[in-house]
Amino acid sequence: MASGIRAKRFDMAVLFPNSFESAAMAFIGGVPKRVGYARDGRSWLLTNRVKCASGKRHQVHYYLELANALSAVVDAPSIEIEATNHEKAEARALLGSAGVSDGSRFMALNPGAAYGSAKRWGEDRFAETADTLGAEFNLETVIIGSEAERPIAEEIRSRMHRPAVVLNGRTSLETLIGVISKAELMITNDSGPMHIAAALGVPTVAVFGATDDAVTGPWGARVRVVREPVECSPCMLRECPIDHRCMARVTADAVCRAVREVISA
Repeated sequence: MASGIRAKRFDMAVLFPNSFESAAMAFIGGVPKRVGYARDGRSWLLTNRVKCASGKRHQVHYYLELANALSAVVDAPSIEIEATNHEKAEARALLGSAGVSDGSRFMALNPGAAYGSAKRWGEDRFAETADTLGAEFNLETVIIGSEAERPIAEEIRSRMHRPAVVLNGRTSLETLIGVISKAELMITNDSGPMHIAAALGVPTVAVFGATDDAVTGPWGARVRVVREPVECSPCMLRECPIDHRCMARVTADAVCRAVREVISA
């Protein structure tokens, strides 16, 4: 790794990971300017040391401090992306092959969460929400996620009264961006696709429980977070050791209300 870095002759490394290893690799790799947070006993490996501010901050602001250390203007942060023509074309082809015609209006459901089951809202709630909103806004339903999460998607589809398309395991990152960009709405757990949807400007409603939306919630003007305050949340655990109350108490009605709010806004 270090030899590969040295061969590239980089001028600067901005270290988003806080690990000792990432700083050591840049140091051993001969990168002359190394910017990062002074954590994990690695201050001596950095040329530009950023001190961690106290208190809770969203990860966007946390990482912008690294940019600020390089004199970047960070007063009005914006995270916006656009799907490329290629990504849109790939999405159209995939959706068409699954029976979703070009121009169809659909909502995307993202019911998985790679971190662990503690971040997942119930399949029955996703199904109820999709049925309600599909009828109300005349939307088809497209379920996305990894191949490993296909059983979750199939469970949701089996519980729905309206038809749904399952694309689990069929999307590359590029195709996924294209599919999400075409959605009228995204309903999701705390996950990577949640951030993609928010950055694309797709109305996004995210259900949070085990994790902290003040730190890792979706960032954008067209987002809403639904959570129920319980004494043990956010716990940051992968699996709930008790009754998953933080998610079990979030109702389909609450998510539907958030959807109506974000769409009308």
